[in-house]
Amino acid sequence: MAERSITPARRRGLADEVADAVREAIFDGTYPPGAQLREVELARGLDVSRGPIREALLRLEREGLVRTAWHRGAFVVELSTADIAELDSLRGALEELAVRQVVDHADEEDLDAIESAAEELARARDPHAMVRADIAFHDAVYAAARHHRLQEAWGAIRSQVHVFLLTRIGLDADVEHLPGEHRELADALRARDAGRAARLFADHRAHARAVLAGGDAAESRSDPDRQSE
Repeated sequence: MAERSITPARRRGLADEVADAVREAIFDGTYPPGAQLREVELARGLDVSRGPIREALLRLEREGLVRTAWHRGAFVVELSTADIAELDSLRGALEELAVRQVVDHADEEDLDAIESAAEELARARDPHAMVRADIAFHDAVYAAARHHRLQEAWGAIRSQVHVFLLTRIGLDADVEHLPGEHRELADALRARDAGRAARLFADHRAHARAVLAGGDAAESRSDPDRQSE
């Protein structure tokens, strides 16, 4: 009987490192939503050839962070109204399950991690740090849910939610309420009050939707071309 063989696993490649660097540049505002990602510029800045750049951009496209246009190149994603609606509805479904799972399965260490993540929001000193802390809070909630496939589902939309929050915080001058909102979420989970926690998470998402809807309306009022579409 012929001996079976398997292809050896490759070590983490250059394209992964490039993807990490570009993702970080998107999250810290170096490349805001809508910015073009030029291969030549990225290759020069990262001191690599264009091959790993192309592969990295494809990976970021699969994450939903980058969109490519024929003959135009790659751009940091700008979430459309339809994108936001789909992302919000999926996030809502995931969070409902996460709340039930945390209430039923989280231990004290899990709840401590959620509370600690909520406190980090109060220490954030700029919008990008606040968004990172917000994402870290939700990471802690999904980790506390102790549901592997649920955590994977969150991972699949995590980068797009990061862009969503960057867009939201750019439109919302009043962000002082965010740390308090997250402390309330943490308190409801600590109390294992599934109903209250679910309502607070829903209110939290609804406020973000309202901020983005207001931004869309304002943009439409100031842009006659959009009004006529």
